[in-house]
Amino acid sequence: METTTYTELGEGITCIDAQYTKSGVACFYLLEHQGECAIIETGTSHSVPYLEQLLQGKGISVDQVRYVIPTHVHLDHAGGAGLMMRRFPEAQLIVHPKGARHLADPARLVASAKTVYGEETFNRQFGEVIAVDEARIRAVEDGVTLKLGERVLAFRHTKGHADHHFCVWDETSRGWFSGDMFGISYADMHFPDGDFVMPTTTPTQFRPEEYLKSVQLLGSYSPQGMYLTHFGRVNYTSAVSEQLSSQIIAYRELALEFGELGDQLREELMHMTLDNLSRLNPPGGVENYRQALEMDVNLNAQGIEVWAQRVANGSL
Repeated sequence: METTTYTELGEGITCIDAQYTKSGVACFYLLEHQGECAIIETGTSHSVPYLEQLLQGKGISVDQVRYVIPTHVHLDHAGGAGLMMRRFPEAQLIVHPKGARHLADPARLVASAKTVYGEETFNRQFGEVIAVDEARIRAVEDGVTLKLGERVLAFRHTKGHADHHFCVWDETSRGWFSGDMFGISYADMHFPDGDFVMPTTTPTQFRPEEYLKSVQLLGSYSPQGMYLTHFGRVNYTSAVSEQLSSQIIAYRELALEFGELGDQLREELMHMTLDNLSRLNPPGGVENYRQALEMDVNLNAQGIEVWAQRVANGSL
């Protein structure tokens, strides 16, 4: 196993690379406060040894982990939950009410993912997805707060990416652990002219109007930082929020125009993404980013396509 890659972000927050497919794609967070710990996001089962290595290096015992908190049940965010709960006997699993049953019995999640990826790729990418004892799962409603020591964490339900998604507000850092709700922004997307953040609209629950409302909700707290799962901390500014919202609106328009055209939709989405990126004057020009963005653009196109089909069928 490689050495754990992590970044200390201050305020008791550590960003840990989940090594999902490769370095720098997905992360999860360790929060420490007054001798107690929370893990926000889990990565996959393959990610758990990196966390264990970090905890050992910090002298943190498994009994100090009080909460394991996936923002939603997509497997790059929650696939390691079952193994983490085995490793941390005193922890509660905190989850959205619509996601709880899927982590108590992940068979449906696993079967769906294997249909998409195939058995071999699934095992390589996600590893074993372990069920969590229902007695250790706490489903939290919108607006619930929990304490880590005296540190307050607030949970807000945020639709638009997935119906089983919440974001976690940390009053201490004045930051959101935003899951996929505030988009994605990789390490090479931070420029002197600003950070580039793009939506993530993976199938099958993209809803642009709900997504916009969720972005507005996050901004209403006047946050200082957004702790993205893909990847790391981004300074919150109104400009970054507006950049994200304008792309969501543009996604909706693309869906209505090209939603059933497959390859053309992907081409239009890539063109739009690179055009938005160009406004931040990336070094070397935008074409250098095409390959790095291809996977996310293709996944986003699939989610947009599903939404467009539902609009056409009147099944939203």
